Amino acid sequence: MNWLNSEAFTLFGQHIKWSDMIGNLIGLIGLALGWRRSIWTWPAQFLSGVILFTAFVTAHLSGSAGKQVVVMLVAVYGWWQWNRGRGRSENGGDGHIAVRFATWRERVLLVASAALGTVAVGSLFTAYPALSWDPWPDAYIFVGTIVAMYAQARGMVEFWFAWLLVDLVGVPLNFGSGFAFSGFVYVVYGALVLWGMRDWWLRSRQPALEGVPA
Repeated sequence: MNWLNSEAFTLFGQHIKWSDMIGNLIGLIGLALGWRRSIWTWPAQFLSGVILFTAFVTAHLSGSAGKQVVVMLVAVYGWWQWNRGRGRSENGGDGHIAVRFATWRERVLLVASAALGTVAVGSLFTAYPALSWDPWPDAYIFVGTIVAMYAQARGMVEFWFAWLLVDLVGVPLNFGSGFAFSGFVYVVYGALVLWGMRDWWLRSRQPALEGVPA
């Protein structure tokens, strides 16, 4: 499988690796399937996570690799949850999933968890340099991803803000780490995050958000 981490081509002076390109393209396909509310979004995201995990582990970016482990776990959960809840709601069988803004207490907890988690993981990476060559941005992305996914699971509009903050660090980190394709994709994700943020913002003013059929 060494070919996955070999160079595919050069784009704008950036060396594109097969694993970086394939993993992110599959991730975008998974995103498109999610837009179509297809249950196959989850296998696509899982496969993307597997490929990107191998890429980041090879580059000694443990935080980014750990992020892909989170993505894979969520993909398994999402596959199970969508199968179990096919045609019905997550919150009572009325066919709708509520989205809302977090309370101020929840916002404080999210920010505090992100800050403390980043300090803890960054300190671990600093103590063991073999885990990551760029410990603090790597730790920030890892913890930020967990916080964003937790907020998403709770239906909080703030999860989009968390993803945007992750993107702001993820773009330069990926370019600097030799994963240019991931950097380009992060830029695309950033635009999608802004779109999604607007959509959830508007939906939060409604009693409920339309459910997710398979």
